[in-house]
Amino acid sequence: MEKIKEYPNGEISVVWKPELCQHAGICVKMLPKVYNPKARPWITVENASTPKLKEQVSKCPSGALTYYELKS
Repeated sequence: MEKIKEYPNGEISVVWKPELCQHAGICVKMLPKVYNPKARPWITVENASTPKLKEQVSKCPSGALTYYELKS
C-alpha cells in the first residue's frame, strides 16, 4: 500500500509520496523554511505562500510532491 502524507494550508494541500522521492533536494533548496528533513513533520506549509508552494511543487523531478486545490 502506497504511503501518502498531506499538508493543507487552507487553499491547497501539498501531497508527499515518500516512495517516489529521489531526494534531489530541490524542495529544501527552494523553500528551506517549508521543507526541513530533520523536523517532524518535515513539511510546514504555513511558512510559504500558496503561489510559492505551487511553484516549488511543480519543480519536483520525481513527482513525489504534488498538490490539489481545496474547495472553499
